[in-house]
Amino acid sequence: MKKIMIVEDNIVLNKTLAYNLLLEGYEVISAYTCFMARNCLKNICHLVLLDVNLPDGNGFELCAEIRKRNPETYIIFLTAKDKESDMLKGYEVGGADYFTKPFSVAVLCKKIAAVFETIEQHHPHRDLYEDGFLRIDFSEQTATLAGQFINFTPKEYRTLLLFVKNNRLILTKTQLLEKLWNIDGDFVDEHTLTTIISRIRKKIELNDHKYIKTVYGIGYQWIGGELK
Repeated sequence: MKKIMIVEDNIVLNKTLAYNLLLEGYEVISAYTCFMARNCLKNICHLVLLDVNLPDGNGFELCAEIRKRNPETYIIFLTAKDKESDMLKGYEVGGADYFTKPFSVAVLCKKIAAVFETIEQHHPHRDLYEDGFLRIDFSEQTATLAGQFINFTPKEYRTLLLFVKNNRLILTKTQLLEKLWNIDGDFVDEHTLTTIISRIRKKIELNDHKYIKTVYGIGYQWIGGELK
């Protein structure tokens, strides 16, 4: 799953961006200061949305630090500074793009999707889930549980990928039905969905590991091998 860090001290904007990016299936980390962002840099982020004016520092300087630690990280500046000199400085310190406030959240999300699509074309991503007990290679459609091979149908692989890409998010039955229908091009009803999830559970949930949680009246949640 692609990980995005938002470094923005405006709490409303930060939360709005986080909400929309989570809906798009990204893992999101929110930071409101340079100090918080530096602590988050212990984990590699694929993309950073970075404000310039922060309460305890300068986004340009923080950008240089991020580039030094993680050269592959794609950095997009979000700032009210719209002078040409500011934009040029942003690119000089390692920023790859520059959005001036106010901006469209929808357009920004489309830009991020395009960035990851371009990166994927140059460096193909391998969809893989592994927690030390369950391993699913979605690219090769192979899986093992405690070292033993297990078989999933193509529809089960697609369902699992939806869960893994939306780790810890509650997916409603409607969302799952719509996504599976769009992927396969054939109709999937609620009974079929229930059957698919039941089969998956029987294959991966042993006595001490639980992967899919039923949220009664709403849908399901991937909880990633949580011990019972």
